[in-house]
Amino acid sequence: MDKILKYFSEGIRNELRTENFSEIEEIRLRTSKPIIIKKSKGEIVKSYIVKTEDMMETLQLLCDNSIYSYQNQICNGYITINGGHRVGIAGTIIIEEGKVINMSYISSLNIRIAKQVIGCSDKLLSYLVTRQNSIFNTLIVSPPGEGKTTILRDFVRNISNLGKTVGVVDERGEIAAMYRGTAQNDLGIRTDVIENIPKAIGMKMLIRSMSPQVIVADEIGNKGDTEAIQYALCSGIKGVFTAHGNNIREIECNPEIGKLLKEHMVEKIVFLKNKNIEEIYELSKESLKYKKTVLNLDKLHII
Repeated sequence: MDKILKYFSEGIRNELRTENFSEIEEIRLRTSKPIIIKKSKGEIVKSYIVKTEDMMETLQLLCDNSIYSYQNQICNGYITINGGHRVGIAGTIIIEEGKVINMSYISSLNIRIAKQVIGCSDKLLSYLVTRQNSIFNTLIVSPPGEGKTTILRDFVRNISNLGKTVGVVDERGEIAAMYRGTAQNDLGIRTDVIENIPKAIGMKMLIRSMSPQVIVADEIGNKGDTEAIQYALCSGIKGVFTAHGNNIREIECNPEIGKLLKEHMVEKIVFLKNKNIEEIYELSKESLKYKKTVLNLDKLHII
């Protein structure tokens, strides 16, 4: 708890000190508004009103008192702190020649508390790993906050310990939570991580330098991502990725992810809802179309 509390201003820190952080998913701070704590079973609206001074002091602490060194992350709308906790940032955007160069007058911070749930992917292994210990090219899909990264992280741990050399491109530092070269989350004994790099560049670097059997990345979606995935999968490497979406129709309509499906590069698609495995689709070798897999249970609770 103290490792997280140290990032808040004194006033906010005192307000949060009595909270059970094991139950917290998000802490939302908005200037001149009350602190809102999101838990799995609802939210708590605190009486403390966040001041401008609270926001600036908290941002300074989140950036290790060097906002300049976090400038690139801030321009992307988030920073990642020790422990893998991701902080979303909103405020006044400064744009120059079509690019975000700064963000001033920070008005909102969303601290998402990272939690590793050991074993949450165990029930997926029989669907995504063959008896010969081969991995299906897999896409894990859900709306934000439904457990994509959590289950991806644990799946990496599982297949790494099963004997696969895994390369993880951790663009936002949420999967491994690296701190001074050491992963704070358990990703298994055969996993190599490259972080704070665009996924498209990181995938190619890992393939050339670490010879992974499986490549992993979180929240794919742009052209660069899909081109790098095509390069990896056509090189004989298996891939496990996540993406935002609600159902098969949405991802088929996604301009970039839809290309991977049309070219049959994804063999399994796992849909999560309410932190459960809702549906699994698999590519039929006969029809080359995606069909629902019959699950052993109507829903498989994972988190």
